Amino acid sequence: MKETTILLQSIEDVKEFNRIVAVYDGDVDLVSGRYVIDAKSIMGIFSLDLSKPINIQIHGENPDTLLEGLKGFIQ
Repeated sequence: MKETTILLQSIEDVKEFNRIVAVYDGDVDLVSGRYVIDAKSIMGIFSLDLSKPINIQIHGENPDTLLEGLKGFIQ
């Protein structure tokens, strides 16, 4: 598992983030406080407080490939 912090500052950021994560084969979770959301669920993402950085946990094989695609969102 790889873990880092991301920031989604606009609706367009959320759409782009979700598009990138949706094609990843492994599980991707967003953790904000006590909430853990499936990052492939756009409705789940919008249920989080997007004004604060969000912790992302990437499970599965080759998480570095996904991290490379998400580098614009990483804090």
